[in-house]
Amino acid sequence: MNNRIKIVVIGGSGLIGKKLVYNLRQQGHEVVAASPSSGVNTVTGEGLAQALDGTDRLLASGYFRAKMAQEKLIKASPIPYTIVRATQFFEFVGGIAKSATEGQTVRLPPALMPPIAADDVAAVVADVALAKPSNGTFDLAGPEPIRQDGFVREFLNATEDARTVITDPKALHTSGVRCSYVAKYLFRPEEPHVRP
Repeated sequence: MNNRIKIVVIGGSGLIGKKLVYNLRQQGHEVVAASPSSGVNTVTGEGLAQALDGTDRLLASGYFRAKMAQEKLIKASPIPYTIVRATQFFEFVGGIAKSATEGQTVRLPPALMPPIAADDVAAVVADVALAKPSNGTFDLAGPEPIRQDGFVREFLNATEDARTVITDPKALHTSGVRCSYVAKYLFRPEEPHVRP
């Protein structure tokens, strides 16, 4: 492949990171899966210089508070970039249930969320990594909004899990904020599922 480039994926051992590394390697690129388990710590800087040596693209998979700090640093740098944010992954439904469980009860808000498959996120991020940087951010979401409580209830029923889901508007959303905030700011049904 004559367009082979070196790409470093920060978080390359996580759910999306692993898939992204695989997708890019399948396309013939040199890919470094950077994570603490591979000797690269983005907090302390340990191993980072070596991993980035000769890099053509830098990707960070995942999102939340630490990712917001990373975004600020990326935007302030002179290096061209494109930031992709994704909504909750279908694959995390078991973790959502676990984090909201007390005994045999799962308390979740009726907040709308448009989950997306991790494979779809990895495919889009791979395409973005190989495209010309936009110096911007876009959000990626699943095609249909579903209520968080209903999503987990369906999962528990499908896996024959005996826990009971209680709809509680005061329960914390899996992002750690109250349902009313999530409904107002994190998902707006009138917007398309991919926004530049």
